[in-house]
Amino acid sequence: MTRFPASLFLTTTVGAALALGGCSMSEGVADETVAATEETDATSAEKVSFDIEELETFDEPWAMTFLPDGLMLVTEKPGTMKFFDPKVGLIGDVTGMPEVDYGGQGGLGDVVAHPDFAENGLIYISYAEAGDDDTRGAAVARGRLDCEAVSSCSFTGMDVIWRQFPKVTGRGHYGHRIAFDADGMLWISSGERQKFEPAQDMQSNMGKILRLNDDGSVPADNPFADQGGVTAQIWSLGHRNPLGIAFDSDGNLWNHEMGPAGGDELNMVVKGDNYGYPRVSNGDHYDGRDIPDHSDGDGYNAPEQTWTPVISPSSFIVYSGDRFPAWQGTGLIGGLSSMAIVNVSLDGENAGEIARYDMGTRIREVEEGPDGNIYVLEDGEDGRMMRLVPKAG
Repeated sequence: MTRFPASLFLTTTVGAALALGGCSMSEGVADETVAATEETDATSAEKVSFDIEELETFDEPWAMTFLPDGLMLVTEKPGTMKFFDPKVGLIGDVTGMPEVDYGGQGGLGDVVAHPDFAENGLIYISYAEAGDDDTRGAAVARGRLDCEAVSSCSFTGMDVIWRQFPKVTGRGHYGHRIAFDADGMLWISSGERQKFEPAQDMQSNMGKILRLNDDGSVPADNPFADQGGVTAQIWSLGHRNPLGIAFDSDGNLWNHEMGPAGGDELNMVVKGDNYGYPRVSNGDHYDGRDIPDHSDGDGYNAPEQTWTPVISPSSFIVYSGDRFPAWQGTGLIGGLSSMAIVNVSLDGENAGEIARYDMGTRIREVEEGPDGNIYVLEDGEDGRMMRLVPKAG
């Protein structure tokens, strides 16, 4: 690992020979690596300008989160978690991570602090977990971040509170993004593991958006709570590979997901609704077979925005800071094949792309810092953490 002292941060202006390094095709899965993209830059009336500061490199970084003191946790897909200070640099590893099933899209995934972290020290992680007979599935665990010193931290008391069911073969479409809402409810996005029909199977929690209490139990007011089992976890169904979930200022939940060959989606998630996959999609199967498009009266909730060519959306935030006023209340999506940050409006049925910012590399994660700046993780080996700050002058 290379440590960059604060005095040596590299500043680069977006758009100016933004060869921030070649893209890494590390996933080896079609919908994250082989996709045509629109070569467009920001097109909004109020184009946002920013500079880029490189902070650190990581080994296949996947997610990051800020703690109340401004320090960060960063997951690396092979199974390690790093403790990082944006003002100083890399501090060290967090020990006590579970064994992960690393390969394809699998490994250590998301990390999120409990809303009351300052009082309880709880963090939540997602990861790919091995099963019997060459099967695997996503899991979410919670535990405490215990630090004897800022450079000596461990993940203790780990409790697996959720698992994808059933475990299946293959290493794609785990989803496993985590979010908390304003009421402290835990939300998990669960991919259909490239198995198609589980997204419509109410006896499986794959291809679903799930809502749980913070201990993994099921809230009594979930739409299918009276059916018990994994069905009770379900908030919405018919999703493919949902890699981003975020709440807007009105409390609406939004998700984006990768379509098949075309048809990436932005959805406002509604309690109990069916989003149609694989029965409908604005994309087609990779082998060329047709999937019927969304249409009025088909009984499925149609996306607010679709992308063909695809953007390969990887991560999602709703910006609330004051460093970039034009972005307030809008969504920022990290793009893999599109090598971009895609800015979207979240205005009900009028939601959709506002602008696209060419980053010149695959973006795995986007996060808002407590300073109002935007932090991004580059995909792949030696993936960089970069900070976007308002352009000087």
